[in-house]
Amino acid sequence: MRDLSERIANRVVSIPDYPQKGIIFRDIMPIAADAELFNDIIAELAACHKGENIDRVVAIESRGFVFGGALAHVLKCGFTPIRKAGKLPRETIRETYQLEYGEAVIELQKDSLAPGQKVILVDDLLATGGTVNAAIRLINRLGAEVVAADFVIELGFLSPRSNVKGCSRIHSLLTYH
Repeated sequence: MRDLSERIANRVVSIPDYPQKGIIFRDIMPIAADAELFNDIIAELAACHKGENIDRVVAIESRGFVFGGALAHVLKCGFTPIRKAGKLPRETIRETYQLEYGEAVIELQKDSLAPGQKVILVDDLLATGGTVNAAIRLINRLGAEVVAADFVIELGFLSPRSNVKGCSRIHSLLTYH
């Protein structure tokens, strides 16, 4: 795992002052462009759930889709997107949450999950926990259960795990301390 974390760290591009001054944006797109690294990431995430009965991978727009879709394929389960407001065509439920640099709204289609389904939540980055908490609230409102949350990167210096409610199993492949 340490080798994988180092390989991820070597491919992440840090962009200062984006999307606003004082924020360091962690660009994971070079990871997705590296076929061997990308496949190793998906294999590691899948290994975390070996033997589990997972019904759905739910991923958060947009970079969570990159990893969530591939993980759903490997786990042989369905995939469900959580999107920014106004992007889904059917009836939705929504949650508002705070970002490090503002406020945002995400939505989930009302008919996308069924009560009792076991879900893995996926995103590229765990920062403050705001986005993942909003996603967990959406999933729970439809009666599904978040059994784990998987991230490629965690900003550990923000102590996000202590902020996450409704999911006790959090996997991150690289943590910035």
